[in-house]
Amino acid sequence: MRMLIRSLARNEATSIGNATLVKDIKAHENEAELIQSRQTVADYISVLDSLYLTYYQEAYNINYRSSKRIGKSPKRHLVDPSLACAALDLSVEKLLNDHKVFGYMFEALVERDLKIYMDYLDGHLYHFRDNISGDEVDSILEFRNGDYAAIEIKLSDISIDTAKKSLQTFYNNVKKKPKFMCIIVGHFEAVIQDPETGIYIIPITSLKP
Repeated sequence: MRMLIRSLARNEATSIGNATLVKDIKAHENEAELIQSRQTVADYISVLDSLYLTYYQEAYNINYRSSKRIGKSPKRHLVDPSLACAALDLSVEKLLNDHKVFGYMFEALVERDLKIYMDYLDGHLYHFRDNISGDEVDSILEFRNGDYAAIEIKLSDISIDTAKKSLQTFYNNVKKKPKFMCIIVGHFEAVIQDPETGIYIIPITSLKP
């Protein structure tokens, strides 16, 4: 179980299947051991799910009957990124010295807060990925009336231009347009609206009751 939690923590905020978790935990000498490990991992994940220690951010598609809503892999989360940090023994210094890991933990932190907001608003939090076009959006907020918003999450403001391009590509390729789009950033001085794209740029400190 400890190894499984560490593997979930290592893969926080990513779309991975049980096969990756099994591979992380141990090497297998034969097919029988592999099958047994898969079953054990599935059982342990079921325990974590029943304890509400895990959360699955499902895939979004505008077509409600689309198989993409069902078949695409969800993003896996531990219910709070602090659990992932604890499992990996991450300190402030370690995170500051590894921006890739910090970025995933920051994304998980933002998505934890977004889920709280969407639960309150009777909506849902999704992610979006199109394997054909390559379009990808970190978070989709779907409201009760069917309106939705597209959100990119970036730890640093130096990635804002990349995020804007990603959102614009998504906007151009979807038939039903999002109600709004925004970029949530680790550090930014104020909430602004980009004059060219209309995309909101929001510091994480603005996420509060």
